[in-house]
Amino acid sequence: MHGMKRSCEALLHSYLGTFPCVAVVGIRQCGKTTLLRTLPQSWKQLDMERRADHDIVSRDPDAFFRLNPRRVALDEGQLVREVFPALRVAIDERRSEKGRFVITGSSSPDLLRSVSETLAGRVGIIELAPLSWEEVTQTSGRDSLLRRLLNRKAKAAELIEGLKPRGTVGRAHEFWFRGGFPEPWLASGDEFRKRWVDQYLQAYLYRDVKRLFPGLDDVRFRRFVEMLGGLSGRVLNFAEAARALAVSQPTARDYFEIAHGTFIWRRIPAFSRDVMKRVVRHPRGYLRDSGLLHALLRIPDLDALLSHPQMGASWEGMVVEEIIRQLNALGVAHEYSYYRTGAGAEVDLVLEGDFGRVAVEIKHSSVVDPRDLRGLRDFVNEHKARLGLVVTNDSAARLFEPNLVGLPFNWL
Repeated sequence: MHGMKRSCEALLHSYLGTFPCVAVVGIRQCGKTTLLRTLPQSWKQLDMERRADHDIVSRDPDAFFRLNPRRVALDEGQLVREVFPALRVAIDERRSEKGRFVITGSSSPDLLRSVSETLAGRVGIIELAPLSWEEVTQTSGRDSLLRRLLNRKAKAAELIEGLKPRGTVGRAHEFWFRGGFPEPWLASGDEFRKRWVDQYLQAYLYRDVKRLFPGLDDVRFRRFVEMLGGLSGRVLNFAEAARALAVSQPTARDYFEIAHGTFIWRRIPAFSRDVMKRVVRHPRGYLRDSGLLHALLRIPDLDALLSHPQMGASWEGMVVEEIIRQLNALGVAHEYSYYRTGAGAEVDLVLEGDFGRVAVEIKHSSVVDPRDLRGLRDFVNEHKARLGLVVTNDSAARLFEPNLVGLPFNWL
């Protein structure tokens, strides 16, 4: 990732001035180790996947932290479970001292549980994802609609006034097709990207998941992962998934939990606040990286993607993920959901936080018919949303109504 500055670098150093410990979590190969290299050289960095480093810490974690009471970074810390209670003791001995430890972890549902239960109140958590659109275009830190949104007094027209694109529409589509994993961006060539993704899936299935869940039926789980390409963007029906895999519904639910907990799948709950109408209450989900999705669907190039039945769902998932990645990089606390009524009215993404409630509609088209915005308009009015945002491939940002704006994705 040489030359690609991560958007959350500022957040990492801010958290080090606020918390005794910072945890950086995310899917494998998203850049956590590279992020650690932005720490000053005075930091001691140990990789728990390296046998020698693992032995140093795991032999006696309490003694390790007594000998190394500050400026220690542990990469892939979930591999030494005993480290969390020892870390809590070390932190509590100097509770007022900030910026002492950084721990990273990937592909482990137990990691967040250990962090939240053992280090509650002592740790700031950063979720790191593959590269975002603003990182690929090296425009991190630039003025944006999401940054302006943090000003609750800003009106809709002010949110888009003077904004500029981060890159061309063609570049945005390249990012959409390739996804954000750093390694394929460093080495050019479609052949390398295809081979890398295939090897990545093998490593995910046979290394991480099997190690975390040794009793898992890896043949069925592999079929499940391949199924995720067709399920991305759909409302989840656990009974259908269970029948397709010839497993029980609880097992199918467990598979989705594993995929979500290991950061390859994002579960989007249904919006249920202030709801007076009959609404769909099942969650929906997306594969978090569009490049991984396209590999599972065997989509060879952008032309094939544009004519693929999953094109709309793929574009929608990529935009949803981009918005969430940018908010996470800013350290903005938020909740996300989707909204669909029994009559078919739908909002692709509902964001809620200190910035208010924002409804997002996502369209790949360049031209938006105002009649297609009825569901978004009704939601904004009925649920007192601050803003309705339409993300498109238009050539410019537009104010459709006083509280309804359109923004091209490459401007996001």
